[in-house]
Amino acid sequence: HDLQPLPSVVGPRHLGWHAGRARRGDAGRVAVDRQHYSQGASLGRGRKRGAELQAIGRSRGGRGTKIHLVVDGAGRILAFTVTPGQMGDLRPAHGLLANLPPPVFCAADTAYDSNGLRHFLLARGTTPVIPNNPTRKNPQPFDERTYRARNIIERTIGRLKDWRRIHTRYDKLAANFASAVAIAAILIGWT
Repeated sequence: HDLQPLPSVVGPRHLGWHAGRARRGDAGRVAVDRQHYSQGASLGRGRKRGAELQAIGRSRGGRGTKIHLVVDGAGRILAFTVTPGQMGDLRPAHGLLANLPPPVFCAADTAYDSNGLRHFLLARGTTPVIPNNPTRKNPQPFDERTYRARNIIERTIGRLKDWRRIHTRYDKLAANFASAVAIAAILIGWT
């Protein structure tokens, strides 16, 4: 006879609402076996973040990283940056070129065709050698003969990809990957 009555967990007004909901079959309710209903780390709110900061992005071929380079006429890397794979080529171009002395010519591929980059180069006294994007309404003239020298960039990228650590990106952190690219750039320029 020492038992005491327990107070109700739900107030008397809300008890009917819970009972009625149980009768309806709880349509639209998610299974109770999951603690979190969205993708992400436990106790995290929403999706995982951090891949963007580590220059890992999703592109058509899967997860990847882009290396943006500025090279001289001999194929030596003057400046570089790493970005997520889905990022366009044009965004880091201003930052890479602004810290370097202005060259006479700047050869780049069609992905760098924009009025903003052309004006930036012309204001520095550099002649842009960039082919026109097929969607451009007002085509800009460019020297096709000078554009042939752009293969120096492609050969430098090929030499970078000879380094297995760079071409497969073993490093998780962007700082470690950029350090490996810097070491490879020094050794490529030295030889």
